[in-house]
Amino acid sequence: MIAVLGVGPGLGLSIARRFGREGFTTALVSRTDARHAAYRESLPGVTTHTYTADVTDEVQLKAVLDRIAAEAGEIGTVYFGPADATAGPGITPLTEAGADTLRAPFESIVLPAVRLVEAVLPRMLARGSGSLLFAGGLSGKYPMPMLGSLAPASAALRMYVLTLHAALREKGVYAGTLTIGGLIERGDIHRVFTEQDHGFAVGTLDPDDIAEKAWSLHAARDEAEAEFNAMAAV
Repeated sequence: MIAVLGVGPGLGLSIARRFGREGFTTALVSRTDARHAAYRESLPGVTTHTYTADVTDEVQLKAVLDRIAAEAGEIGTVYFGPADATAGPGITPLTEAGADTLRAPFESIVLPAVRLVEAVLPRMLARGSGSLLFAGGLSGKYPMPMLGSLAPASAALRMYVLTLHAALREKGVYAGTLTIGGLIERGDIHRVFTEQDHGFAVGTLDPDDIAEKAWSLHAARDEAEAEFNAMAAV
C-alpha cells in the first residue's frame, strides 16, 4: 500500500496511478476533499482511499497516518509531496531575508518530512522493508536566486533524504528524492503560475514521466535521487 501525502491533480495523482498499476492500494491525502471523488474516478481498477488532512500540521499528520493504517492497511510505501500553490508571493530574496523568514519554509517543508519519517520508519525497520519517496525543489541543488528564501529549506530536505538513503541502505528500507525544477503539468502550481505574467518563462514537466521514474527508484532501490530539470539557465 502506498500513502500519497499532498496529492494534487499533477504529480501526486500520477504517482498513485503508476503504483496502482502495480497492484498497490492507494491512500490519497490532501487538505480538502473537494476533488477526492474525481481522484477516485480517475483511478479505475485501483483500490483507493481518500483522506483530508494538512500534512504539514503535526497533529493532523499523525492522526491521518493512524487512520490510514487502521482502514487501508500497513503503509509499505509513502510519497511526500505537499505543495502550496499560493506560496510564490511569499518568496523573499535572500538579500532581504532574516532568520524568521528562513525559518518558515523549514517549518512547512523540512520538519513535516522528518515527522513523517519518525512516524512510519520504525515499523518499516521492524519489517525490513519499505520505501520513502519525497519531492523536492531544484533550488536545493543549484543556486537559483529567484527562489530566494525557499532554497535553504529545499537544500536541507534534499540532504536529509540523501543521508537517510545512505543510513538505510543495509536495512531493507529505501529513501529517495525527486528533485524537480520546472512546472508540473496539470498541477495546481502550474495553473496558478500560468494565469499570471511573471516576466519570465519556466519549462514544464510531465508528471507521468516523473511518476515512472519514482516507480523505478522504488523498484531498483539503488539511486538516491532523480533530477528533472526544465530550467534553461541551470
